[in-house]
Amino acid sequence: MLPPGLAAQPLDSATAGVVRRHLPGAQTVAALLVGACSCDLVRSRDPDPREDERHLRSRYGRLGLGRDEIIRRLERHRRHPPAPGPWPPRLAAFVAEHARNAGSTLYALHFGDRPGPAPSDPLPLTRTLAAVLAHPDGWLEEGQPLLVVR
Repeated sequence: MLPPGLAAQPLDSATAGVVRRHLPGAQTVAALLVGACSCDLVRSRDPDPREDERHLRSRYGRLGLGRDEIIRRLERHRRHPPAPGPWPPRLAAFVAEHARNAGSTLYALHFGDRPGPAPSDPLPLTRTLAAVLAHPDGWLEEGQPLLVVR
């Protein structure tokens, strides 16, 4: 069901509990990842690798990471080539197939190590699957959990 290049990783029980408070019927709670560096899910890469890294360095700095950790993460980013083609339409197609098979699903997009909603996150917004498919580039906002319903 996952498009090539996308992987799913189960989340810890504490994070799963937070998700289940928003979506009590959730059977599986997982993080969607693109290789070793999932930045392609957060934003499209800049054609200029230096500008791309400048953006990431700034974001990592705002997370409070130290210089050595920022360098380690930038090296991981460099090793992971950009995903072929744009991710938004492929992710929206996955969301559509998942909705057909599993029903309503909660999605959350976060930059950094935190893979899922935290207790302090706002209540999820709700969008229809039709709205996701109509706007594959803008349906999921970073930091705002979103419940996709059929």
